[in-house]
Amino acid sequence: MKVGTDGVLLGAWTPVKDSLRILDIGTGTGLIALLLAQRSFATVDAVEIDELACEEAKFNFEQSPWKDRLKVFNTDFQMFVNLPFGPYDLIVSNPPFFVNSLKTKNAALSVARHNDVLTFDQLVICARKLLNNNGRLCVIIPFTSCEEFRGCARLAGFYLQRQTQVIPKFGRAPKRVLLEFTVKPCYPINNELVILDEGGNYTRDYKTLTASYYPAF
Repeated sequence: MKVGTDGVLLGAWTPVKDSLRILDIGTGTGLIALLLAQRSFATVDAVEIDELACEEAKFNFEQSPWKDRLKVFNTDFQMFVNLPFGPYDLIVSNPPFFVNSLKTKNAALSVARHNDVLTFDQLVICARKLLNNNGRLCVIIPFTSCEEFRGCARLAGFYLQRQTQVIPKFGRAPKRVLLEFTVKPCYPINNELVILDEGGNYTRDYKTLTASYYPAF
């Protein structure tokens, strides 16, 4: 599982102010958890159902400067919610999002990519149980799944606080959307982030957002 733009975006975009305890759902090899540990002083727990990915995340955590604040659990999120590790100030996830599509022959990638293991409604219901009353949930999902996810979140007791449409290149339609939810009523903020300009170069907004992670910026 390579370092992907989705993970970097979520790790850079998610607000970490006043977050002392963070949970990353479906951490994979630990990318988002590491990004959030770099930007904060929080302890970061990570949940990953795939054993091999969990081992990679553990290795990556141990090699990082923030290893004392990072911990990974090899279990599914539905089981984790019943363990005595909450509440959290912030929960993040780059969840499985391929719905009713053909699965790859690679079992690990199928688990990581398809939401029949962790559906949107299961994710938000469990996340609500683990968040404190001032907590936030932040995710990145396909733009085409935005309304579905927002509906699930609302039924679970969340309110949309911020929505950023991610446009891969100037002039094209949004491909991803970053969503921030709170458990208190609020007026949502809506904006856009364009990754590449007309000439195929990274935009100033994208460079500013991700500069902490890309030395070339």
